[in-house]
Amino acid sequence: MTPVAREIAFKLTVERSRFFALLFPAADEAALEAFLKRQRKEHHKAVHHCWAWRGSGPDGRIVERSKDDGEVGHPGRVLLELLRKHDLAGGLVVSRIFGGVKLGVGGVARAFREAGEGVVEAWREAG
Repeated sequence: MTPVAREIAFKLTVERSRFFALLFPAADEAALEAFLKRQRKEHHKAVHHCWAWRGSGPDGRIVERSKDDGEVGHPGRVLLELLRKHDLAGGLVVSRIFGGVKLGVGGVARAFREAGEGVVEAWREAG
């Protein structure tokens, strides 16, 4: 796994809903919770803060966690798939501020995936 060494943010707007993605280093679940707390505070108008995390457990095995935070379409799982696809160790959270237009289950999943892919691409470009 490639560890995420620094955090990077990305913003996406879909049908007036705003998606704020953050890719960040989190060596353990305590670090994950600290980043999630900060994201919730920074984007306090967001109702959903969906996230995924990959790291190493004490025995060296890969540990994975994700949460949909009540959002439809399993966006936590979508974000975890992105971390797996790019073989990254760290956290990825996407906060959604609803813009008044329902996207549907498929639209929500696509928007979370697009926000996640956008932040991973921005991280890769930043080198």
